[in-house]
Amino acid sequence: MTDTVYMLQLKGVCKRYNDIQALAPTDLSVAEAQTTVLIGPSGCGKSTLLRLIAGLIRADSGTIVVEGTPLTPDNITALRHRMGYVIQEGGLFPHFNVRRNVTLMADYLGWDVERIDTRLGELADMVRLPSSLFDRYPAELSGGQRQRVSLMRALMLDPHLLLLDEPLGALDPMIRYELQQELKTIFENLAKTVVMVTHDIAEAAFFGHTLVLMRGGHVVQKGNVQQLARSPAEPFVEQFITAQRDPMQQLNEALS
Repeated sequence: MTDTVYMLQLKGVCKRYNDIQALAPTDLSVAEAQTTVLIGPSGCGKSTLLRLIAGLIRADSGTIVVEGTPLTPDNITALRHRMGYVIQEGGLFPHFNVRRNVTLMADYLGWDVERIDTRLGELADMVRLPSSLFDRYPAELSGGQRQRVSLMRALMLDPHLLLLDEPLGALDPMIRYELQQELKTIFENLAKTVVMVTHDIAEAAFFGHTLVLMRGGHVVQKGNVQQLARSPAEPFVEQFITAQRDPMQQLNEALS
């Protein structure tokens, strides 16, 4: 039996904002080439945890290890080049067109024009974004198109680790469904290590090899969706899952 290889390990990582504990001391291991989904109610600490992994904020204590290397202020810039980051509504620069938004870091790192154009074309095909949109600005794109551009930007440097913070939360249901299917295919084809934040248990189950359910800055339970549903670690787990029953199931129950 092959031992699990971990892309990411957190050891005693915690974060406070004055008197508020955003994240209690947390241990977490993320397997390579799998999707781990951080899930829980608003304010549970899942986005804080993702931002700590990305190095956007610093932990008060504990260690974050990425591919065997502890994250420090001295190496965070280099390690970020091995991470892609996607947030809700894309987070694109409004004064840059699509091409510039996607290729910004490649330009900064001195990639030549041919290499940039080749990678840009590969990514556009991957996320199904027409090249005719490359000269448009974010305000001229639909929500789904902006998320496709944001994913292209995150993948531009071919990162080992992909971090997504509620990437589909602001989209209407039809566009969200379409992008869910496409994202899952991309994750599987690229065999990337993915850490995703969502509050939606159905979305978490669709994407996640492993779900990490959080509450009040603590990890309540970790496992696949069947383990959480069939063997809840505490009543909150069952309550959280029950509260997110499929809307059609709730409608049928109401009409019966």
